[in-house]
Amino acid sequence: MANYPQLDDCSGVWTLKEVNDAVMGGYWRNAGSRGVFAGGQDGPGNHRNVIDYITIASTGDATDFGDLSAISSYGSMGSTCASFTRSLFCAGTQGGSRSDDIHYITFSSTGNSAFFGNLTAAKDYTSCLSNSTRGIVSGGRTPSALNVIEYFTIASTGDASDFGDLTAARHGPTSVSSPTRGLTAGGSFSNVIDTFEIATTGNSTDFGDLTASTRFMGGVSSSTRGVFGGGATPSATVGTVQYNTIASQGNSADFGNLSVARTSVGAVSNSVRGVWGGGESSTYDTLDYLAIANGGTAVDFGDLTLARLGMYCGSNAHGGLNDGYQGTRIAPIPLGGGNGDLGFFVAGETGSNSGYQSRIDVVQISTLGNASNYGDLVAAKGRGSGAVCSDVRAVQGGGKISSVTATMDAFDVRSRGNAFDFGDLSSAAVATRGAGSTTRGIFALGDVGDSSVDTVEYITIATIGDTTDFGNLTVARRNPAACSSTTRMINGGGSPFSNVMDYVTIASAGNSTDFGDLSAARNQLDALSSSTRGVWFGGALAPDGSAANTIDYVTISSTGDASDFGDITIARQQALGGSNSTRGVMMGGENGGIKNTIDYITIASTGDAADFGDLTDAKTFGASCSNGHGGLS
Repeated sequence: MANYPQLDDCSGVWTLKEVNDAVMGGYWRNAGSRGVFAGGQDGPGNHRNVIDYITIASTGDATDFGDLSAISSYGSMGSTCASFTRSLFCAGTQGGSRSDDIHYITFSSTGNSAFFGNLTAAKDYTSCLSNSTRGIVSGGRTPSALNVIEYFTIASTGDASDFGDLTAARHGPTSVSSPTRGLTAGGSFSNVIDTFEIATTGNSTDFGDLTASTRFMGGVSSSTRGVFGGGATPSATVGTVQYNTIASQGNSADFGNLSVARTSVGAVSNSVRGVWGGGESSTYDTLDYLAIANGGTAVDFGDLTLARLGMYCGSNAHGGLNDGYQGTRIAPIPLGGGNGDLGFFVAGETGSNSGYQSRIDVVQISTLGNASNYGDLVAAKGRGSGAVCSDVRAVQGGGKISSVTATMDAFDVRSRGNAFDFGDLSSAAVATRGAGSTTRGIFALGDVGDSSVDTVEYITIATIGDTTDFGNLTVARRNPAACSSTTRMINGGGSPFSNVMDYVTIASAGNSTDFGDLSAARNQLDALSSSTRGVWFGGALAPDGSAANTIDYVTISSTGDASDFGDITIARQQALGGSNSTRGVMMGGENGGIKNTIDYITIASTGDAADFGDLTDAKTFGASCSNGHGGLS
């Protein structure tokens, strides 16, 4: 009899589909994932050096791990971070004095902590988060409240470096993270939640608000959701649990309660379960847990070896580590862009106005051949629309036949069929363009009311509804061509004959930043990408609008001017692109007539495009997207 997988311990025989579902669904994890509770105090000034550990997937009392190399406390306010292999304890109080020390342990062994390096200043009441490579410490007091953010590389040893600033100075905040983004919440009886991208240094931005002004909470996370429990408001110690979706922005929502109200509480998690321990109303040794996806009232897990508050707490399976996959072997299905293989040419003009403007064409990018019909939009949208795509859903927005529309249509990229109504852009728009990540689609509106605009808006692709304001381009223009990595979207070119490239961080709303310049100013071009390289092709050249055969490329994670890639097979404008992160396709377009041509390139190399096949009809000036582009994960 087959031993099928048990999601609570990851044992048994897994089929590839079950592994893929677990990886992509975010519930694969390591059965042996450890959480550690270190240091703290069990009375005023009575500091402890004990390190306890638990196996998060099970229940039971904590076990002795070793000792801190210095007797420390006040670490549970978020001032611990961890990779798959190490947990690092940052700052705090040593013998009544504030410390700038960073210490670490290795999860796979037991034993005492070792010295790692120093922060930029001695402080306590700090907050810490991480992904698998970088630890980030924010806030605290010296004794004045601080707005400082600093970082270090977890796999090495050494001192921390400046990262940026919080939106406001505060002590006792709490932090959580996904693999790409950090949230720092509360502190100094504040309700503010800040956010920043872990890979990019700079100041934090406003994310939203907690349900109440709180400090000294315990924070846990999956790769998508951050959860804050306990803490103190100006009037009371609380047991409230609240959550946020890390990839979006907005205020916290009530999620449940801890088993008892407590402040200065420690917390650890894997991708499924959060465990809170210790804390103060009286001083507790209690451990309780709840499911991160469901919330509710926390239930008994076991006890710490010693009742105490203000501990350092970390785990080797929290949400800041690999999305979903928490195992110790190579993920059997690659994470990152490239899993999807379908490219879509949506709507567009045929020159005959024969009704094809609602058609969705599809190609399988990894093969060669002609496009086929996939389905139809809700209504025909002949020209100037944009599209975004996750690995599940495509969303098309804007466009025009007789009049400009604000409507957005969506369709399932896993099975053929017609589109359905998704919501509306903020304004009827033409010459829009779109790109994004697996969760968020971003539209640059282009032309509203016959005027070029700098408006940028976004949607959560999985959630039906209208767009939300994101920010602005650096320069208002029509037809900017957009592509993305998992973290960054770049808009390049546009009308009137622009060579501007500007970018935004997809997970953080805000205005665009200058990236560099295309090789030539041009309009009506398009773009495609892998997770590392963005490619722009074709377009109309100044001063006469003659068609271009140029292909440019950039490295998305850097900034700078585009470099020559090669040429498309036929010079044309208004062609559309898509990719599976390995191969890019360029479809349709116009030059002395509308084309049905499809070209392809290998994105990682340079060179001229080659013939791929033909569209179902000669078409131009529609929208395109793909379910394997560089923005997916």
